[in-house]
Amino acid sequence: MNMETLELVLRVLLVLDALALIGLVLLQQGRGASMGAAFGSGASTTMFGSVGASGFLTRLTTYLAIGFFVLTFALAWSAKARNEAALDLSLPKAVAPAAELEVPVVPEESPADAAEVPEAP
Repeated sequence: MNMETLELVLRVLLVLDALALIGLVLLQQGRGASMGAAFGSGASTTMFGSVGASGFLTRLTTYLAIGFFVLTFALAWSAKARNEAALDLSLPKAVAPAAELEVPVVPEESPADAAEVPEAP
């Protein structure tokens, strides 16, 4: 799986997690909403029983929030890796000049050739 596909999957999962987290927070009741249940307002006929869904919804909200942060960090990591890969491609590779040029072979001078060269005045 290449980096673009991984980022796309992470983004889709992040958006779905964020939408689920928003919906779940909006479904939860405020702190004062349980006052009517204390006086027997028919809370025992709800889907989660007389205790209500507060424990389940709180736990699910916690898991979704942890998932949101994990996905966000994974997206940040993939963006950093993609940025480093782009920097590696944009900079030219430094090549030593000696590796490109062939050095001509100079024949060794014999002591007789050295005697023929006049010295500088």
